[in-house]
Amino acid sequence: MSSIQEANSDRHYILLVIAIVIGLVGVYLRFADFRHASAVANVILAVGTGVALKAVFSIIK
Repeated sequence: MSSIQEANSDRHYILLVIAIVIGLVGVYLRFADFRHASAVANVILAVGTGVALKAVFSIIK
């Protein structure tokens, strides 16, 4: 496969959508009202950021 076809692969964009959903869950959990909501939200947001960076760097590669 050429690099353009590889960059336009569906799996990259599915991974980006998953990362965005994880990030949104992390953002919305900041407003939740339970004991460790902020800590849980920060961890989920960090996971979403890591997944998004993985997807972006795999597209660039």
